[in-house]
Amino acid sequence: MPLAGKRILLVMSGGIAAYKSLDLIRRLRERGAEVRPVMTAGAQQFVTPLAVGALSAGHVYTDLFSREDEQDVGHIRLARDCDLVVVAPATADLMAKMANGLADDLASTVLLASDRPVLLAPAMNPKMWAHPATRRNVATLRGDGLAFIGPNAGEMAEGGEAGLGRMAEPLEIVAAVEGLLDGGARPLAGRKAVVTSGPTHEPIDPVRYIANRSSGRQGHAIAAALARLGAEVTLVSGPVTLGDPPGVTVVKVERAEEMLQAVLAALPADIAVMVAAVADWRVATPNTEKIKKQPGEGPPPLMLAENPDILKTVGHHAKRPKVVVGFAAETQDVESNGRVKLQKKGADLIVANDVSPETGIMGGTRNSVKLITAGGVEQWPDLSKDDVAGRLAGWIAERLT
Repeated sequence: MPLAGKRILLVMSGGIAAYKSLDLIRRLRERGAEVRPVMTAGAQQFVTPLAVGALSAGHVYTDLFSREDEQDVGHIRLARDCDLVVVAPATADLMAKMANGLADDLASTVLLASDRPVLLAPAMNPKMWAHPATRRNVATLRGDGLAFIGPNAGEMAEGGEAGLGRMAEPLEIVAAVEGLLDGGARPLAGRKAVVTSGPTHEPIDPVRYIANRSSGRQGHAIAAALARLGAEVTLVSGPVTLGDPPGVTVVKVERAEEMLQAVLAALPADIAVMVAAVADWRVATPNTEKIKKQPGEGPPPLMLAENPDILKTVGHHAKRPKVVVGFAAETQDVESNGRVKLQKKGADLIVANDVSPETGIMGGTRNSVKLITAGGVEQWPDLSKDDVAGRLAGWIAERLT
């Protein structure tokens, strides 16, 4: 239990992301931490103190002027009697108060009175996060030595909006908590990771190729999530229309053989996450000129050759990373095929999903995955691909810390 005996003061402010804090409490406690929640009036509009108290198994603090809680100057005791303060969600309003030293409720007063490390998990609309006032406040808080996790990019609760502003996933926050309590804000700092993403294009002739519908969104999101936790990430990407993730070294390739060579060049590494939808076959001898239709003749035969198995190569390599994760995109028997792949490829984890056309997963923005390990299967709910990435990065960090 990596957080056994640690006391976490969890400050919850008002935002729809407060529902994630319920899972965060559970994740912290199952790792041995004691969680004391402080809720603003806004937070209580989204989740109830009753639910928070049930999960934390303790008192929930809500009122600066509580006669019971303040008889021994309770806000000072809360501020000091902990190992770490986590603010999740951290709204633009609460961060503005913190940056300017305001203390007009229990949460802001505790934060001003605390001399403990503070980790903030911002959550707000992308326009609010990008606003110059918020940027100034974030810069001030960073300058004051406060640590941040997130925000992540993705869809907002308000329909039709997307961008940077989603609260980090609970497992990401847990990983950051463990890193801070170990003396560093980023639990994957000093670790090297290689991630593959997107499809491969296997040429038939100069204008045609064999490919698939992979967009690269999931792989790119995972590379970004690992980088946020401090990893030095090399992203080997097939042809995609996405921008390069921030803080990531990107190697762009087209063919499976090129992807394999780029992955091997990135070893040794601590982490390998093989997300790319690599074509299983290639044309043995691509035409050097465009193949022309001939009147009265059918299509020319294509002689196919098997492409290298990148995941299997990495899983059994002499420089095998400590954590090897593979993806299994299936259209039937998802779990059983994932179990077979786990065994054959030498992976620690297979992330399996159903990519049948009706799911909209391949090429889409959401994913529904099963985590398959030697110890069992864990089903995750339907999530955005950014949320899957955040959870997976936290899962990986746990196994390396």
